Amino acid sequence: MRITVFRKMMAEEFGEIRADMLARDHVFSALDNRTVDQALEAGVPTKEIWRAVCEAFEVPPERR
Repeated sequence: MRITVFRKMMAEEFGEIRADMLARDHVFSALDNRTVDQALEAGVPTKEIWRAVCEAFEVPPERR
């Protein structure tokens, strides 16, 4: 999944402002205690990041 697609999915799920805040500020244990932005910078695949976000925020399976 491309980063642009990932960012679009985040915005669709959480709204643009909240998605940006989550990516910048929320630390995910499933991402080795990194934020989304830090995980992206570290080269973690976007699919793995999206799964971590979905699990943490209980995104329904049909929107994963």
